[in-house]
Amino acid sequence: MDVSVIGASGDCGREIAIQLVAERVLSPTERLQLVGRRGGRSERVLFGLRSDLSDAYAEIAPELDVALHPEEVVGDIIVMAAGQAVPTDATSAPSRDTLAHANLPVFHAYARAIEKYGHCNEVVIVVTNPVELGVEIFSRYLGRHRVIGIGAYSDSLRFRREIAADVGVRRQMVHAFVVGEHGEQMVPLWSSVRIYGMDMEEMLAISGRLRGNRSVLDFPQEVQREKLSVVAYLQQGLIREAFEHVDRLPPDLRVVLKPYLTHLSGAKTAVATANVTVDLVRTLMDGREIVVAGQVRLDGEFYGIHTTTGAPIVVGNNGWSQVVPVQLWEDEARLLMQSSSRIQRKLREWTKYGE
Repeated sequence: MDVSVIGASGDCGREIAIQLVAERVLSPTERLQLVGRRGGRSERVLFGLRSDLSDAYAEIAPELDVALHPEEVVGDIIVMAAGQAVPTDATSAPSRDTLAHANLPVFHAYARAIEKYGHCNEVVIVVTNPVELGVEIFSRYLGRHRVIGIGAYSDSLRFRREIAADVGVRRQMVHAFVVGEHGEQMVPLWSSVRIYGMDMEEMLAISGRLRGNRSVLDFPQEVQREKLSVVAYLQQGLIREAFEHVDRLPPDLRVVLKPYLTHLSGAKTAVATANVTVDLVRTLMDGREIVVAGQVRLDGEFYGIHTTTGAPIVVGNNGWSQVVPVQLWEDEARLLMQSSSRIQRKLREWTKYGE
């Protein structure tokens, strides 16, 4: 199978390409296509990146190709990582509306080209934000089962890692989902938390201790409040203190605040995002069916939702096949409905911008 990384000259796309080669996800007979725009920095960087990857991984590198037009994309798995990104300066960070306005024509251009020139079996992994908008647009052109947004997958793995750190076990021993929006309206599902080797009574006791006396319905307001605290630390130049403050928060809040702070620190989150993306690419290429959370275009399969949002899905080499039914707690279900309604309103608003 061949893989195309759209936006391979950017921070995240470049890291995805590097990890795909370094981890031998593709064999030497398969192709990794580095996709960018003709002219300017993108074109220069991609030819340089191809040379650098060939130099570093000559014995294991797949065939490396550079494409500079949307119609040249040929991957069986296509990673969409192009478009405007959030700057590391919190005072100048664009709103989701601004990102949507900037990235909508990029989504349309590549989705339209893949529909016209592709082989009708490509699977698209959307990394670019707003991820819900990317999934929505690509789904309209390619069909919803061939498009998966990485946001809820990444959030769920972070949720598991934070719980594992507090409990003192490896992340692989923790099962948990985050659904809803990839952003402040995400819904951490404490009801889905399972830890290998623990019975339900132990699980509930640990979840109660980690959550504290809090309702999931208050989660968006908690995130907003703690973001203001993080910015206040950064404005004083107190980087270490900001991270120490976030480390003292409950696991679900750390899922949002840690990558936010990491990005604003200047380090960005390209390595972590790439790691999650490469993990999903590997799964698709292996042909295994696994259950993950991801942003998908729903048609009523999950709590009657008819919009693009994060949900637990079964993923295989043809995309996602079905939604996994999970029983949510009442406050989780209510927040999910609120999150999905907000996404639906935003998608209607954003798609009016045109192509």
